[in-house]
Amino acid sequence: MHVWDDEQWLQNFQMRKATFMGLCEELAPTLRHKDMRLRAALTLEKQVAIAIWKLATPDSYRSVANQFGVGKLTVGIVLMQVCRAINCILLRRTVTLGSVQDIVDGFAQMGFPNCGGAIDGTHIPILAPAHLASEYVNWKGYFSMVL
Repeated sequence: MHVWDDEQWLQNFQMRKATFMGLCEELAPTLRHKDMRLRAALTLEKQVAIAIWKLATPDSYRSVANQFGVGKLTVGIVLMQVCRAINCILLRRTVTLGSVQDIVDGFAQMGFPNCGGAIDGTHIPILAPAHLASEYVNWKGYFSMVL
């Protein structure tokens, strides 16, 4: 990972190295571990890389473990720790629901009383990034992301 260029970062993690390092910085307070007497702690970057790789690919725990030179159990532990850190540190800053009462009132005005949300998959048109445009073409032929 230390010698990859931005294109390799995009291919492997769907983000540039600067974005990855920024994510590591944000999660550092929760994920930094001290070395033990018998073994060194995993670096922060390796923890985040393991979690992103596992979340972004259909790879098995064994495959991810082999990819990063750790055990399967370590992959599971790291995945849970990184997800918890993302949930604690980033989620509230990134995903906001607004006022629940305002949402319920809005649905009631549309004829859906006592409703606080709806689950569906819908394609939201986007301007695709030039370097990955083909990744965002949907079955109808325009650029979108599923929400």
